[in-house]
Amino acid sequence: MARVPVFKSPDELTGEARRIADLIVDTRSSLEGPFSVWMHAPEWAERVAHLGAMVRWEGTLEPRLRTLAALVVGRHFKAQYVWGIQGVIGAERGVPRATIDAIRDERSDGIPPDDLQIIDFTHQLIGKHRVDAPLAAAVLARLGADRYVQLTTCIGYYAMLAMTVNGVELEPNPAHEALNV
Repeated sequence: MARVPVFKSPDELTGEARRIADLIVDTRSSLEGPFSVWMHAPEWAERVAHLGAMVRWEGTLEPRLRTLAALVVGRHFKAQYVWGIQGVIGAERGVPRATIDAIRDERSDGIPPDDLQIIDFTHQLIGKHRVDAPLAAAVLARLGADRYVQLTTCIGYYAMLAMTVNGVELEPNPAHEALNV
């Protein structure tokens, strides 16, 4: 059970919080996930929603790469909610099931080299808080400066989500794959 009340609908809120919740539902179709608890701090929820829209749907970074990074972050932080929803999104974005399983099981066999590069980059950034120079140079050469920065921001965004759902012990969606940790 979550450590704070979980808002499931804008109808549970009033005033400015209700307006913000309505905007979030308009763009995400629900208050599910971290937004269900971020509504305790509505201005934060609104600002995070704006950043989240950039990270999830806008920009030039390939959606598959965003999803690979999000899966690694969810696994690293053992964030059940993040892992579950990213598994669904991963399937929609063409991430092979074998790759998702390998990330879950913390192994690298069977992962295509281009995907493994992004996975290793994400592992290093969240695990060591730095990326080794050769890998950073390879990813920068592959993505260019703009998409390189988008990738690092994406990793940070999903780390923030993971910490939020873990900090409040938000229950994952039971329809999504559980991360058995």
